[in-house]
Amino acid sequence: MDRVHTVYSLITNPNDSHLLMVQNIGSEAWSLPGGKVEPYETLEVAAIREVSEETGLHVQLKGVVAINEYQKRDGSEHGICVTFRACIVSGAESISRPDEIRQIAWIRLEEADALMPFYEESLQEIVRKNVQVSYFDEGII
Repeated sequence: MDRVHTVYSLITNPNDSHLLMVQNIGSEAWSLPGGKVEPYETLEVAAIREVSEETGLHVQLKGVVAINEYQKRDGSEHGICVTFRACIVSGAESISRPDEIRQIAWIRLEEADALMPFYEESLQEIVRKNVQVSYFDEGII
């Protein structure tokens, strides 16, 4: 069984009414910016890289807002998904990987929940509570 670690970044507009989301090529589904953690990459580095690659924006991570886990029915994959709260520090929205990303959009929180119903708490509730667990990379020990 392969272990897959995936990171996502929850980015809101200044009044927390919209989330930044992406739509991948070959899929009608929308998601938060994110993707798989590369070998020897920390969760933090992967989350920042994925947002930059998918949206052209540079972010700072604030903390972890959700951890999801799944196993594929065929037993081929066991995944851990970590979602960080993030804020934009620079950059401009752009699709730098048109072969991977179809669209970038600011989606109303109410709509985002319908598009990405993978959280036990709704995205609206996660944003409203504004609770994060700290993330700390201890480095090589």
